[in-house]
Amino acid sequence: MIGPALDVGTDLTTDLVQPFQLELSNVRGRAVRLGAVLDDVLGRHDYPHVVEQIVAEAIAATVLLASLLKYEGVFTLQAKGDGPLSLMVVDVTTSGDVRAYARFDAERLPDASVADIPALFGAGYLAFTVDQGEKSEGYQGIVALEGTSLADCLSHYFVQSEQLLTDARMAARLYPDGWRAGGLLIQHLPDEDAGRVVKTPGEDEEDWRRATILMNTVAEVELLDRTLHLNGLLFRLFHEEQVRVFPPHAIQRGCRCSAERVGQVLSSIPREEIEDLKVDGEIVVTCEFCGTAYVSEDGLDFEERKLNTKDTKITKV
Repeated sequence: MIGPALDVGTDLTTDLVQPFQLELSNVRGRAVRLGAVLDDVLGRHDYPHVVEQIVAEAIAATVLLASLLKYEGVFTLQAKGDGPLSLMVVDVTTSGDVRAYARFDAERLPDASVADIPALFGAGYLAFTVDQGEKSEGYQGIVALEGTSLADCLSHYFVQSEQLLTDARMAARLYPDGWRAGGLLIQHLPDEDAGRVVKTPGEDEEDWRRATILMNTVAEVELLDRTLHLNGLLFRLFHEEQVRVFPPHAIQRGCRCSAERVGQVLSSIPREEIEDLKVDGEIVVTCEFCGTAYVSEDGLDFEERKLNTKDTKITKV
């Protein structure tokens, strides 16, 4: 589980992920709602609206997926294609720090307010990676981008790669007071899960069908409404299934870039290439995730500095 645990009855209504389970069936789930986190992440970039839209949805999706896993490290969602949006990366640590960035050709972007996967990415793939450093072996799953929405792509991934029935709903919208995103994901428990309820295959199938029908009655406004507590939303949808909630977990923006890490990356580059990167005697490196600029004269010792990036040649890492 990601992020610091909160009390079950916490009044916090945004920037958290809420685990739950349907006690009468073999279905577990996660609900997420994000607000200030999105403004912090997206505010560090100057993306067109349609790119902000899909990145906001991807952040919600990444938090949902990471919250299903037991890991110590970094979970990354990456979408890559041959369309105008060629790359999107979102990652979240076990401490709940999330960051994101996207690469795109502004001239090729569709003139649309809704993020359509084929129109944005074209043909491509969706990859999920768990990096636990040297503590444990990592994991990566890759599947073709299938479907018109990010929720479609997630469901396709689990069917193809995990053989687990999964259904998801997501929404993101820019309001006058900032971005909001919400998501809901349910998943059929695997056969080996210790928490399974004894059911016949037919009963399991009927329970899953009923859970998906109930989940898909959720409206976008319910996913995004800050005045509607996630527990209230889950009770509204699943009270007849005896929904049980567990402690929610907080999510915040966080980046792992630093002057030291930038210096380590550039220390492996030949000195003559370092000299070629200089402009007016300085090397400027910015983090693609958070836009923080690091400046050095020798390519080894960097310091963070506020810069007008529109007037500065920047090497991105």
